[in-house]
Formats: sequence, structure tokens, C-alpha cells
Amino acid sequence: MYATERQQLVERLLADDGRVSVVDLARRFDVTTETVRRDLDQLETAGLLRRVHGGAVAADRASTIEPSLSDRVQQHGPAKTAIARRALDALGAGFRGSLFLDAGTTTAAVAAQLAERLAERTTTGTLAADRLDPAGIGLVTHAVVIAAQLAPALADAPGLALTVLGGRVRGLTGAAVGADTVRAIEQLRPDVAVIGTNGVAAGFGLSTPDPDEAAVKTAIVRSARRIVVVADADKLGRELLVGFARLDEIDVLVTDGHPDAALAAALADADVEVWRA
Repeated sequence: MYATERQQLVERLLADDGRVSVVDLARRFDVTTETVRRDLDQLETAGLLRRVHGGAVAADRASTIEPSLSDRVQQHGPAKTAIARRALDALGAGFRGSLFLDAGTTTAAVAAQLAERLAERTTTGTLAADRLDPAGIGLVTHAVVIAAQLAPALADAPGLALTVLGGRVRGLTGAAVGADTVRAIEQLRPDVAVIGTNGVAAGFGLSTPDPDEAAVKTAIVRSARRIVVVADADKLGRELLVGFARLDEIDVLVTDGHPDAALAAALADADVEVWRA
């Protein structure tokens, strides 16, 4: 097999799996590991991948890359909806208390599903058995988009309360961040928090590219009594620049993917419930 053919196959493997191993590629191509490393060096020079210890990852999986909110809305839509529905099962039909919704497109999907469940009633005008009663539910968020999603529900849901935390709003995520936002969160003790993340890894825990976003997420994790993390399969096994929570600090991971063996073992050791959507 020529070098060009090997490199084209490496590109296809990265597109499918997001990561390749030097040892696995050497065995697959029946060449030395030095040959594989030369191939990876050439692909990295061309900007087609990024070298990491033991192999390489796709160029778009760099630890500081953060897609815009508009880009992320277009990704994994059906999966995020399924994850959102499953995440609301963590509340239960009789939930009464406070719920903090973190910023993110998957948490926004949770907000959308929550608004539907609050609004849906039986034909007799009473709440359906599996629907949430808005009376006694307090919602908190620092995400502008999520606040806008939930605000219309206030008119038709007596007893529902919505608190929006302020701060400097990042255009990339539509989330309030900064010292004022962190201080406001530290004064709260929500019963449940639904958290988004850019990465979930065995050793590094939960991570995100931006330090300001990470500080807010850390504050949420420390303040809430129960932490439900929502993450599509693409987030599993990823490590971004800034860690904001250990695995043993979360209670439930809701995902549409299968964690690899290392992550599955780490989640089990941390006593995290993994719910498949």
C-alpha cells in the first residue's frame, strides 16, 4: 500500500471514529510504527488531524475548539430530543422543587420538552398522570435562549417561577458568565441541575473549552443537590481544555451513546447512573 493510500484511509478512519492509534494503524497496514508516525506527521502538517499521545484525533477535536450556538443547534437534533425526554424522567411526574438549567443546545432541548410537559393536560383539563404540575416548580437559568423558551410557559402555568441570572453574555453560547454569575449561583441550592458538557472522559471528568463557562458550570455542580449531565455520543471520551467536574460529583449521565470500556468502568467506580436515550 502506498503512503497516499494509507493516509486517505487514515482520514476515513478519523471521520468515522474521531481518533486513531499508531499501534493499531501499524498492524492494520502491516508497516512499522515509524512509518505510521511519518504519515500522521504529514497529515498534521496539512491540517487534517492533530497528533496526540499514541495516535491522532480529528482536527476539529482540538481542546479549544468550540462551535457556535447556531452550528450546534443543527447537530444531533433527534438525539438531543431523545436525551431531553429521558433526562426529564430524573424529575418524576410528581416533582416539586427547584431546577437549574445550564446553557447549551442539549439543555435547551430539555427546556423545550419541559415546557411541553408543563402545558399538556388531559381533555378534562386536569394534568395527565405523567405530566409535571407547574405549581411549586422553580426554574433557574443563566442562558438567554433557555429563558426565552420558558418565559411563555409562565402565562399558562400558575405557580411556575422562573429566575434568570445575569452577567456578561457570551455570544458564542448565549450564556451569562463572569464573577457576578458565579456569585449568584453560589447563593443558590437547587434540588436538581441539568448540566451540558463538551466532553466526558474517564480520567479528566467533565470539560469545556472556555474558562469562564467552566467556572459557571463548576459553581452549578457545587450548588445543586442532584446533578444530571446530558451529553450526546460525540461528547463521550473527549477531553477539552478546562475541566469543571469530576465524575464522582455527578449523579446521572443521560446519553444516546455507549461509553467505551475505560469510561464505563470510571462511571461505575464513581457510582454514576448511565441512562440511555
